[in-house]
Amino acid sequence: MARPDKAADVAELTENFKSSAGAVLTEYRGLTVAQLRQLRTTLGDDVNYAVVKNTLTKIAAKDAGVESFDSLLQGPSAIAFIKGDPVVAAKGLRDFAKANPLLVIKGGVLDGKALSSDEITKLADLESREVLLSKLAGAMKAAPQQAVSLFAAPLAQAARLFAALQDKLPAEDAPVADEAPAAEAVQDAVDAPAAEEASTEETASADS
Repeated sequence: MARPDKAADVAELTENFKSSAGAVLTEYRGLTVAQLRQLRTTLGDDVNYAVVKNTLTKIAAKDAGVESFDSLLQGPSAIAFIKGDPVVAAKGLRDFAKANPLLVIKGGVLDGKALSSDEITKLADLESREVLLSKLAGAMKAAPQQAVSLFAAPLAQAARLFAALQDKLPAEDAPVADEAPAAEAVQDAVDAPAAEEASTEETASADS
């Protein structure tokens, strides 16, 4: 291979490292072309599973700031460059490796952090982003209902209180409505002796 071609391959690998959320290094010794095709299909469009040359990959990884692959780049190597959900990709690799033991997961990197093969297996055991988002959506959907139930009691109490006040107000207003006649009765009681006294005085004057 001519040097310009190698440079192009290194540049492509470097870009894959930089543009991917993560990368998983595998050894595929003994797998057939058909099995590799099946693996690519299993991983889907969000994972670019590429057979790589160790020498060029070391250069590309270094250029991309990935240092955890150096000691692992031995034997036939292929890298799963993850563009989508890392959990889904890890599950796909783990499940395929269980069914096809010739696929060996050697290690990886996720968001710049080196991962061992055991850590990738643990990653595969996590819930996918889609599942987590579904649970989150369910929780958010339930939250308004909980909020309604929380506010329902105070609102009902306020409504009952308002109704009670409306029922109470006319009863309290009734004495106010009768206040004028009562005042007149009081005034009459006050004026009656004075009127009687005046009448007595008039009668006495007439007699004299």
